[in-house]
Amino acid sequence: MNSLALFIFPVIGHALSLDQHTFGTWAAIAIHDTSSVVGAASAYGEQALTTATTLKLARALWIIPVALVSAMLFRNKNSKLTIPYFIFFYCGAILVSDYLPQFEWAYHGIFDISKKLLVVCLFLIGTSISIERLKQAGSKPMLFGITMWLLISVTSLSWLLLLKATFN
Repeated sequence: MNSLALFIFPVIGHALSLDQHTFGTWAAIAIHDTSSVVGAASAYGEQALTTATTLKLARALWIIPVALVSAMLFRNKNSKLTIPYFIFFYCGAILVSDYLPQFEWAYHGIFDISKKLLVVCLFLIGTSISIERLKQAGSKPMLFGITMWLLISVTSLSWLLLLKATFN
């Protein structure tokens, strides 16, 4: 669905004459994958890209409290609290990039490498999915995913258009 959004969202945005800010907000809300958000928004325009990236990264920061609260809520009552280690690395990366801005060139290099590795990982996951596996899973998960994607996309766009009409 993210791959489709990469191509479909800019077409819908232009067809509805969405301004850059509204499109960037919609892309950040409705598209799950960060790289697809960036791709769709950059195809729409510079302001859309800035808005979408900022909002998507703000959403990503919610990983920290959600993961910590989830770890506390869903832990086994008889065992010690287990906190996912990636949270500490995530917070550490934020602190390092904030306090050592002179190494921004290195951060961009790391980011580019990680995007390429993510594509490789997604490719490897994709190659392990076969028609046979899709048949085994059945149509319900696919229909559920498509339905949720459509529901989130349409609802968020409708909400943004309603807000825009209300405040303009």
